[in-house]
Amino acid sequence: MHADAHQRLVNLLDLELEAARQLAATLQSERSALTGTAPDAVTAQAAIKTECLHRIEALETERRNLCDAANVTMPSPPYLAQWQALMEHITACRAANLVNGYIINVRQAQVNQLINLVRGGAPVTYGPQGKTYSRAQRALATA
Repeated sequence: MHADAHQRLVNLLDLELEAARQLAATLQSERSALTGTAPDAVTAQAAIKTECLHRIEALETERRNLCDAANVTMPSPPYLAQWQALMEHITACRAANLVNGYIINVRQAQVNQLINLVRGGAPVTYGPQGKTYSRAQRALATA
């Protein structure tokens, strides 16, 4: 591999690693916003997360093109440490994003239950196995 291509690949991997670190920090901020009470903070962190993902995608495309042009497959020994660090960060980001998604789903279910109650729907209760079900409403007394 030509020395210039080698250095460009090292630089790209460093940039990807930094972008993955920024994404991890953003996901942590998003999680804090999701557990807080400021919807604007959630929206702002989601926008930053999208920017980070676009940046990682662009760098990854550039890295793949460079690897194809230089006939390098990843992970390759000269880049193994950088590659492993990048994969660890990406894996951690994926896990953090799944947790954030879970928080969103729980919050959404809570909001749906509250809306259902406000609309006069049957209240949701839990059975002995922890599963939810709607109990049919019945009159407490008859006249």
